[in-house]
Amino acid sequence: MRIIKVDAIDSTNSFVRKFYEGHTSFEPVCVRAITQTAGRGQRGLNWESKAGENLTFSILYPQNKLKISRHFFLSASISLAVLKVLQRMKIPDIKVKWPNDILSAKQKIGGILIENIVKNEGIVASIIGIGLNVNQTDFGALPSAGSLRSLTGKIFDLDELLEEIAFTVDHELQNLPTRKGTEILEEYAKNMFRLNVVSAFSSSDGERFNGIIRGVTTEGKLNLEIEDSVFKTFDLKEIQLLY
Repeated sequence: MRIIKVDAIDSTNSFVRKFYEGHTSFEPVCVRAITQTAGRGQRGLNWESKAGENLTFSILYPQNKLKISRHFFLSASISLAVLKVLQRMKIPDIKVKWPNDILSAKQKIGGILIENIVKNEGIVASIIGIGLNVNQTDFGALPSAGSLRSLTGKIFDLDELLEEIAFTVDHELQNLPTRKGTEILEEYAKNMFRLNVVSAFSSSDGERFNGIIRGVTTEGKLNLEIEDSVFKTFDLKEIQLLY
């Protein structure tokens, strides 16, 4: 995979999309920004990152007519790729907070934003944006944020870490067409934050309630047990897990 480093751009997701326009075939490409002025996260939020201390990058990845119905298997595979890298590095208590925030010891250290390019035949390319807090230690008014350095006391080489994540994402996506969806969902669920414990949630209308995360559906909806043996599924816009 080709890796391109740039100094300052608005969004790596927006920048890397230009490599797709006008091309019918291409190799995967990764763009890392030292400074990202308008990074985006889930729910339309901005992704804040101190310049030169963390990783903010996007991968443009070709898909071989991936069925739209398998979009969450794609998302889960990418989350699992990042988890595997961090687990190999012995980062403590790594979990994925649905749908694809990366947590360590209950602190948010990373996030993933995926934008799929869809044609009539299905998903033809994916833009995979990843932000990872690496060497930053001061997060101001964000008490739930952390970094690899704040959790381990070590300083990490950003280029080496980027190469390891890009390689592992590439490996997971190459294997995606042959993997069973149930196998991916089981592996994802096993690594979910707050799995099988009573947790607090907020609905889109502000109502708060308790539930137990039991996994995810094939569409990526959160599967909650809200009463004894009473289950309900929610999508990203309907519910938020509270810390």
